[in-house]
Amino acid sequence: MTLASALTACGVPTTDLDAAGVIQALAKQGMPVTLTVTYDASNDPNKLLGRPNGYTSKASFTDRRVDPSKTSAAKPGDVELGGSVEVFASADEAEARAAYIGEIGKKLPMLGEYDYVKGSVLVRVSRELTPTDAQPYEAALGKIVE
Repeated sequence: MTLASALTACGVPTTDLDAAGVIQALAKQGMPVTLTVTYDASNDPNKLLGRPNGYTSKASFTDRRVDPSKTSAAKPGDVELGGSVEVFASADEAEARAAYIGEIGKKLPMLGEYDYVKGSVLVRVSRELTPTDAQPYEAALGKIVE
């Protein structure tokens, strides 16, 4: 029995996908996304990849509904252009990261975003989308991480 199946048997949502795989699965669920950057330890903007309490994988995507000319995003991979996926070793770590990002958004609203957590996966979605456009990410994530 794999760890993923053992965790699922215990009721903890899980996936065997890495961050890039989750983005590909989001596309298969009908989300208008394109994988833009798959991070490694040398280009991770947050310096969390593989580090204590950090994620095990991270990738970014664009959402075709976001008009780059109307954002302040400067480079491929910026969440504002679509979003990113961060996969953690545990659901608790994913929840803690989402809470941390949420606190930053409260203090600096221009950095706010939509965050969806299911199991050990955090999907961060651009604030440029309307709530109606962003919410389907949560439903799609629920079908990917079971």
